[in-house]
Amino acid sequence: MLGANRMIVQCMDGVRRMARIPGKMRKRVWINVGDVVIVVPWEFQDEKADVVWKYTRPQVAWLERKGYLK
Repeated sequence: MLGANRMIVQCMDGVRRMARIPGKMRKRVWINVGDVVIVVPWEFQDEKADVVWKYTRPQVAWLERKGYLK
């Protein structure tokens, strides 16, 4: 977490991106260090992204069992 609704995320393609939490999500979902999220890279700046979804613990366990997460 960097503050001001921004964070550094490690993506599955090996790139570290600065992601921002949009206002709609910021008011409803708490994101902490170690959470699994879906980010969408910006079209014009590949090193930045937007957070669009946060997985819950049962969802992360299911993704790990099915082999989607390493």
